[in-house]
Amino acid sequence: MIRRLFSKRAELDEAAFALPVLLLVSLALVNLALLGFAAVNAGNAAEYGARIGSVALSNPAGEAYTAAQAKVNAVRVGSYSVSVTGGGSHGSRIEVAVTYRVPNYFGGLASLFGVNTASQFQGTARAYFRQEGW
Repeated sequence: MIRRLFSKRAELDEAAFALPVLLLVSLALVNLALLGFAAVNAGNAAEYGARIGSVALSNPAGEAYTAAQAKVNAVRVGSYSVSVTGGGSHGSRIEVAVTYRVPNYFGGLASLFGVNTASQFQGTARAYFRQEGW
């Protein structure tokens, strides 16, 4: 009976050490998955906008913006903003930039240990195209 009691205590001690580590690793994986998902979606939206803008017969920058914005509106993870710069004449280079932001769930936990981290992850995906001259 006494041995059994000691063995259960040992199991609880092991769980008390392992559980916080497993939770932190799980949270890190969720953070990285959200960041990767948002980055891929932003890249796809920028490329799609550039593709649509490169073949638009009129207002290629507007068409590129509309196409990229439609892509990011379909995504429910993170927040996105689209910008299109350049253009105006045949053969000019136009840039589609999609900026993405996702929450950093480690921000609150890190502050408990005296480490300051950003509350959000942020990045920008860019795609370029030449305005056709038909």
